[in-house]
Amino acid sequence: MQCQRQIGKLRHYKRVCYSTLVPSDEVTINYRHGLPVITVMLPSRKERCQFTVKPMLTTVGTFLQDIQKEDKGIEKAEIFTNDGSKISTKTLVEMLLMNDFKLVINDMTYSVKVPIKDKLSSEHATEMEDVKSLVQRLFTALHLEDHQIKRERELLLKLDHLKEQLIPFEQMKARITKSADARTSRLLWIGLALMSTQGGALAWLTWWVYSWDIMEPVTYFITYGSAMAFYAYFVLTKQDYVYPDVKDRQFLHCFYRKSKSQYFDVEQYNKLKEDLAEAEESLRRLRQPLHLRLPIQEIHDKD
Repeated sequence: MQCQRQIGKLRHYKRVCYSTLVPSDEVTINYRHGLPVITVMLPSRKERCQFTVKPMLTTVGTFLQDIQKEDKGIEKAEIFTNDGSKISTKTLVEMLLMNDFKLVINDMTYSVKVPIKDKLSSEHATEMEDVKSLVQRLFTALHLEDHQIKRERELLLKLDHLKEQLIPFEQMKARITKSADARTSRLLWIGLALMSTQGGALAWLTWWVYSWDIMEPVTYFITYGSAMAFYAYFVLTKQDYVYPDVKDRQFLHCFYRKSKSQYFDVEQYNKLKEDLAEAEESLRRLRQPLHLRLPIQEIHDKD
């Protein structure tokens, strides 16, 4: 029993400290039907096994896992460059096959020579690019209509959802707008009444109480005070005192004050309106090619 334990420790020591270099013909790479076929000598089963890999899809980690699945006696499988740097398992096989490498399986190190793949001629490469372009156009022609119809349905569902969300906002906005508009109109009429009262008072003081010689300085200072008030409005608002702009400013002031008191979220309402306009514009642009492709009956059904 003691001898067996010492032998086990000795084997473990050998496996950790060094590995045996195996000739390069134990692992070979050949190309078959355009795909690389890696032939590996499995250490436990003592038989050669071929692995066909897809360079653009298969990674180094997937390739090593396939080797371990074929031979359950493989405890460790790694790949290194010729200078001893370990290659990540996330590396694609396409990058691996660009240079020679070393495959380490348990205690065995296989020096792998990567064959030089014949480069495509310029004419053949051009033909391949034309074929790829043709396949891409065919795929687009076959699947574009389905994709557009699916996208149209998604936009219609989004429009319905946004409109449902906007219904309570629109109702509350209509009430607030009506109240703010009535208040603005009332203030305008009050301003007209005050101006009429001022004119009537000045006329009464001029012709019935005092003379024009006395009232002329009073009217001058009233005019100068009005000019100062208009200038102060410009200083505070950075806008000219134009009656339509003043009316709109007063309306917005009343609207936002009413919105705050009635808990109307103006920012959320504006965000929903922007999303609705964006969805409608996307649907309009999407339906232009759809109207050229879909049958007339299907277009009428959608409308």
